[in-house]
Amino acid sequence: MTHTPAITVLACLLASCSASHAPLVASDVLVSRPVPGTQISAAYLSLTNTSRQKITITKITSPNFESAELHESVLDDGIARMVALGELTIMPQQTVLLEPGGLHLMLMRPVGAIETVTLNFYAGEALLLSVDTVVKGLR
Repeated sequence: MTHTPAITVLACLLASCSASHAPLVASDVLVSRPVPGTQISAAYLSLTNTSRQKITITKITSPNFESAELHESVLDDGIARMVALGELTIMPQQTVLLEPGGLHLMLMRPVGAIETVTLNFYAGEALLLSVDTVVKGLR
């Protein structure tokens, strides 16, 4: 039983990393099925920085899609278009909404049939958050 103290310490560390103490929390996650005739889906959600430090998301991946990109819908001379964003900074205690007509995730080229999707949010090489959700039809 010489490993008991090490196991106890590890259990305490894992317990302190529970979702309620995570620095980045996702809620209201919705991933749409690909638009008919395309290989493009969208993801909408709320991201909350629960920490006291700003968080900069530099990369988003999904094993269910070849590409996941953060986009923003903008009006340019009265014409709506999407602009890819390289990163997203969320200030301490701030919630950022990813929603239709604003910030959102574009998910391109699904890998196989998708019924559930995993979204991974990174700051540099550090995985901050992994979210699993069921794919829904268009509203």
